[in-house]
Amino acid sequence: MKLVVGLGNPGSQYALTRHNVGFMVLDELARQHATNWRKEGKAEVAELRVLGQKLLLVKPQTFMNLSGDAVAPLMRFYRLPPESMLVVQDDLDSAFGLLRFRMGGRSGGQRGVDHLIKLLGSADFPRLKLGISRPPQGRSAADWVLSKFPEEERATLEELVRIGARAVEAWATAGLGEAQLKFNGTDLRPRPEPKTEPDAAPPAAEKTASDS
Repeated sequence: MKLVVGLGNPGSQYALTRHNVGFMVLDELARQHATNWRKEGKAEVAELRVLGQKLLLVKPQTFMNLSGDAVAPLMRFYRLPPESMLVVQDDLDSAFGLLRFRMGGRSGGQRGVDHLIKLLGSADFPRLKLGISRPPQGRSAADWVLSKFPEEERATLEELVRIGARAVEAWATAGLGEAQLKFNGTDLRPRPEPKTEPDAAPPAAEKTASDS
């Protein structure tokens, strides 16, 4: 069995905030596989199988900064090593529309990941990072991550979440290396309109003797 932990905050007021993209990916997986959520400890969990691989989806209900309180007991109960857990998280350091896998490393300031590292005693677990961009100048990161995605970003968000769900399945069935090769190039940022050169003026007609 493998654990897939989506990071976010519980409660409808946080449902479409940037900090909750991890929850969104897990909700999409549960919807696609028609599985139901149940309460287990300090988390909501759902079970599904992908090509025979059993996955336990985990949404901590502790609020972001205490995510480890929900996850660490499950890791101990199921006797899973850190590399058997994938964390799906938002990433301030990636532009909105980017998606990438990463193995281990520091938290990068993501408080949920930071708490997981602290309680598990290890940073050696893979992460699936979904970019939410840095806040605009004059706006704090704390305020930005708790802001909702505006209407003009919803279509990109929905596509990013769908791709994120497929990426989780690839990690579970093919492994981290194959999932990185397939999904780390994901870039849903809108492309700028190509510049078009103005139409060239028609060449001047040659003057003939009859024009004189």
